[in-house]
This record gives sequence, structure tokens and C-alpha cells, in this order.
Amino acid sequence: MTRKRQRMIFVLSGLGALGLATGLTLFALRDNLVFFYSPTQVVLREMPVENRNFRIGGLVEAGSLERVGADTIRFAVTDTANAVRVTYTGLVPNLFKEGQGVVAEGRLGTDGVFVASSILAKHDETYMPKEVMDALKAQGNWKGGD
Repeated sequence: MTRKRQRMIFVLSGLGALGLATGLTLFALRDNLVFFYSPTQVVLREMPVENRNFRIGGLVEAGSLERVGADTIRFAVTDTANAVRVTYTGLVPNLFKEGQGVVAEGRLGTDGVFVASSILAKHDETYMPKEVMDALKAQGNWKGGD
């Protein structure tokens, strides 16, 4: 076997190993991707059809927060156009309250209620997910700065 042929086999083997490693990495990351959707997108069913986690964000609708038991709450997340009912069991952040921004991660139940596995409250008075801010601006309900 000539040196040229050995070099070609080595290069092709290296490229094959690199391609295999890239494919395995992308396959492993596929299950860890979590996408963000607004309440309107959830109502219109523009979120994953398969049973996967995703995030929903917006404002906690005024008058929708209710405590069920010691550590379970129910509330609605709204982008002022549509609202999605959410249920969560666990400790909520101190900044979580009605009228404030929230991002919930979980799955949509068969009954249309979003079952959250985690809740993230805004961290200061200017925080809001970009998608929610854009939706509020499009509807003319945005009261904040740029």
C-alpha cells in the first residue's frame, strides 16, 4: 500500500469518526431543547404535537391565582390576547404574583391545562421575554420602554 493511499484512508477514517461524533452529539442534545411559546401560540396549537416539555411565558392574569393545598397553585398565563391555565406543585419564587411576568416550563395536559415542572419569575421590573414583549407591542398594550 502506498503512502498516498494510507494517508487517504487515515483522512477518510478521521472524517467518518468526526461525522459520527457530531451525529451522536446532536441526537443527545435533541431531547434537551426546550422551546418558548406565548399563550396565543399554545391556544392556536403552534407548539410541539409530541409529548415534550416547552416553556410558556407572559403575565400572571389578575384574579386567576388560587392556592390548592399546601404547595399547589393554579393560575393563568396571558399575553392579553389569550390565556392558558397552569397548575404547579412546589415552591414558587418570592417575586411570583398576579400581574407580573412569569415563565413556566412543563407539558400541556390532555385537558388543555399546562402542568408546570418549574416556575421562573421576573428578576427586576424590566424583565419580560422578548416574544411576550413583541406580542404586547403588536396589540398596543405595551407600557414599558424598549
